[in-house]
Amino acid sequence: MRNSVIDRKTKETDIHVSLCLDGSGRYDIDTGIGFFDHMLTALCVHAGFDMEVKCKGDLHVDGHHSVEDTGIVLGQAFKAALGSTSGIRRYGSFYIPMDEALGFCSLDISNRPYLVYECAYTNQQTGTYDNFLTEEFMRAFAMNAGITLHLRCLYGANDHHKIEALFKALAHSLKEAVTLTGEGTLSTKGVL
Repeated sequence: MRNSVIDRKTKETDIHVSLCLDGSGRYDIDTGIGFFDHMLTALCVHAGFDMEVKCKGDLHVDGHHSVEDTGIVLGQAFKAALGSTSGIRRYGSFYIPMDEALGFCSLDISNRPYLVYECAYTNQQTGTYDNFLTEEFMRAFAMNAGITLHLRCLYGANDHHKIEALFKALAHSLKEAVTLTGEGTLSTKGVL
């Protein structure tokens, strides 16, 4: 089983993440931000990962530190659980429709972290969640997981639907990319 546990405590957040890449979509998530919990749950269920995320953050300031730091710790947990990248499919791409919105993700578990993110929002918030934090989460996750990550909402009107389409597209792309092939490292260099 490919799994890991990461704990990280700063003056702004106290985060615990337990992750199993070979799970069945079981989750226990509490960040104190309802919509963010909903997105992490969607990520977990659609990727088929087992995930526990507990975050105590300085929400009296705003959700920025909690969301970004959760991305950092989840990225670290992903990289640790994956271990050797030998024998994985490496690439994943997926389109997800969410009612009127269409989200797309393409990624490469390359150990060359990068983020391209395109999504325009109509409103500042969904519930108590600042929509712009989606990009902050994705950047923190990609940088700490060692993933080249491209996310794009092609169109949509409802911000909830747009963000959820992106999280689900990420989930399915990750599920595809971590699939074991039984072959060596997929790289002309021989290593990632």
